[in-house]
Amino acid sequence: MESEHTGHRRNGWTFLTNHARVLIAIARDPGIRLRDIAVDCGLTERTVQAIVTDLQADGYLTRIRDGRRNRYVVAPGARFRHPAEAGHEIAGLLAYLAGPLSTQPAPSADGVSADGVSAGGVSAGGVSAGGVRNDTPDGSEPRAVV
Repeated sequence: MESEHTGHRRNGWTFLTNHARVLIAIARDPGIRLRDIAVDCGLTERTVQAIVTDLQADGYLTRIRDGRRNRYVVAPGARFRHPAEAGHEIAGLLAYLAGPLSTQPAPSADGVSADGVSAGGVSAGGVSAGGVRNDTPDGSEPRAVV
């Protein structure tokens, strides 16, 4: 016997909104094309573009041009919009559904991210690929980039 929770769907509702699905797709792959998000989420490219515009306008992500492509950085401290969840950061949900958020933009085709970190090492500013910055005058006490 099918239960109401596992059996045949009576209607088309889901737990996650289209905005959440698009944000999760971007969190999984910051260099993903809107066309690919549309296919993955079952939406039109036009709808995905409108959702990305909404997410940018409300500070959930930032778009970085990388040649002819776009890369996105999810704002790790952004909070849910609905008053019932307003005190919680979206990072927890995204980490659960997409994996931990990167604090750095993904590397471009030439292996260097938009902030100057090479895919294999350290930037001119002393940030390793692992996200640790050593910016103290004497080189002691490295601290994590947040």
